[in-house]
Amino acid sequence: MIKAVESAAPSREERLKAGIAFCGTCAKLQNSLNQKDGGCLNAANRSFSQTYGCQFTLSLGILNTIRNAVVIMHGPIGCGFCSTANVGMGKAYKQLRDPSASGLVWLSSNLDETDVISGGEKKLKEVIFYADKEFRPETIIVASSCVPALIGDDIDSILDDLQNQVTAELVPVVCEGFKTKLMATAYDAVYNGILKKLTKYPNREEHLTETDLEKQEREYQIKRTVNVFNVGSMSRADELEIERLLTALDLNVNFLPCYSASEDFSYALEAALNVSICGTHDDYYLKYINENFHIPYLIDTIPIGRKNTDRWILKIAERFGLEKEAQALIKKENEILEESLVPFRNNLRGKRVFVSGGEVRIIATAEVVQDLQMELVGLKGHHIDQFVKPVFESLKDVDDIYINIATQHPFEQVNIVNRLKPDVIIIHTGSGNITAKHGLPVFPLYGPSYNYLGYSGTYEIARRLNRIMKNSQFNKNLSKYRALPYKKEWYEKEPFAYIKEK
Repeated sequence: MIKAVESAAPSREERLKAGIAFCGTCAKLQNSLNQKDGGCLNAANRSFSQTYGCQFTLSLGILNTIRNAVVIMHGPIGCGFCSTANVGMGKAYKQLRDPSASGLVWLSSNLDETDVISGGEKKLKEVIFYADKEFRPETIIVASSCVPALIGDDIDSILDDLQNQVTAELVPVVCEGFKTKLMATAYDAVYNGILKKLTKYPNREEHLTETDLEKQEREYQIKRTVNVFNVGSMSRADELEIERLLTALDLNVNFLPCYSASEDFSYALEAALNVSICGTHDDYYLKYINENFHIPYLIDTIPIGRKNTDRWILKIAERFGLEKEAQALIKKENEILEESLVPFRNNLRGKRVFVSGGEVRIIATAEVVQDLQMELVGLKGHHIDQFVKPVFESLKDVDDIYINIATQHPFEQVNIVNRLKPDVIIIHTGSGNITAKHGLPVFPLYGPSYNYLGYSGTYEIARRLNRIMKNSQFNKNLSKYRALPYKKEWYEKEPFAYIKEK
C-alpha cells in the first residue's frame, strides 16, 4: 500500500538536524558529524546575521525548469522577481533537452494588503483559470510564499476543489520562506509537491500481440535503467558526460527532476536504480520512492574530481555486477586525464585556494584543487549535514583546514579571506560581486553552460581555472576603486565572534 504524502515537507533543521552556523577545522567538523547528537552543529546559531537564502526562491529554481508547465507564485508580486532574469536562459536550457520546448511562463496571484485581511483564495482561482485557458499547459504548479501561509490559505484544498474544472494537473508546492533558515529545505518542498500529484505509474498502452521475446527485451531494458537525479547547477554538457560514462557500462540513463516534463516522473518508476548526483538534494524523494515503489537508491559522493567520479561509477556498477567493466573504464579515463592535466599543474602548482558554496560541491571541488597540486587554505559551506561525509574521504591532509558554515553572511567571508590571503577564490555563482572587490581572480563553483562533472569536467575546471588566473586585472582595478563595505575594526575582530556554540 502506498503511504500518503505529508501535507508539507518538514524543515531540514527538524528532519536532518542540519547546521547553518559553524566555525573550526575540518577535523572538528568531521568529529561532530560522527556524533549521534550532531555535536556542535544542530544547536549552533548567531547573535547577528547578515542575509539568508529563501526556500521559496530556491524552489522556483527547480520548478521553473519543468517543461510544459505554468508556474503560479501565490503571494505578492515581488516574490517572483528572481524568475524575470531566468525567462530567456531557461528556454535555452530546456531546448537543449527538448528542441520543441517553450520558455518559462510564470504568473502571480499578486496579493496585496486587502488580501491579507480577506484571504487570497479568490485571486488564486482567477489566475489558475486564466493560466489553464490561455496557455493550455500539461501542469500548473502553484508555489505558495509566506503571505498565504500567514493568512491561512489552504493551497492543497483549493487545488483539489479546482482540479475537475481545469484540464491541467494542479501541483501544490508549500515553500513559504519563513519556515526555515536552511534554504535547502526547498528541495524537499518541491519533491513533496511532485510526490502528491506527478508520481504515479504511467498509463502505458498494452501490447495485445507482444511476443515473449519482446516482453523479455522490455523487462531487460528496465532492469538496466538508471534514473540520475540532476541539479539545477548542472549543464547539458554535465549530463552528456554522465550519460557517456554510464552507457559505456551498457546502462540506460534518465535525468530528472530539472528540465523534465511532468510525465517523466511517472516513467521514472520503471527503473532499476535511482542515483543522486548530490545527497543534499534528493534523499527526501528517493526514500519515499524506495519505501512505496521499491526502487533502490544510491546516495554517496558527487562525480566532481577524479576520485569522486571513480567512486561514483563503481558504486553504481556494483549494483549491476559490472565491477570489472567499471574498473577498466576508470583505468582508461584516468590515463587520458592524467596526461592532459600535466601542463595545468605546472602553472597552478602551489597557488592558494579558498572554496565557497554548497557543502557537497565545495568538498568535491577541493579534491580537484589538490589533484592540481594547488594549496587548499579554507572552505565555506551554506549548511552542513551527514551527506558530506563520503565526500570528505576524497581529501587528504585537511584536518587543520578551517571551514565556515554560513548561508550567505558575507561579513564572515571577507574577514576569513583577508586572513587567509588566497591567490584565487572558487565561489558559488551569484556571490562574486563582493568577492571580486578583494582584487583576486574569481572562479565560479558551477555554471549551467559549462562542464564540471566527470573526467571531462575535471579537465575543464583545470583549463578554465588556469585561464582565469592568468588575467585578473579587472578585479585588481576594482579593488582599487571599490572598497569593501566593512570598517577596519571588523578585520581585526575574530571572524566567528557572532557564532554561539552549543
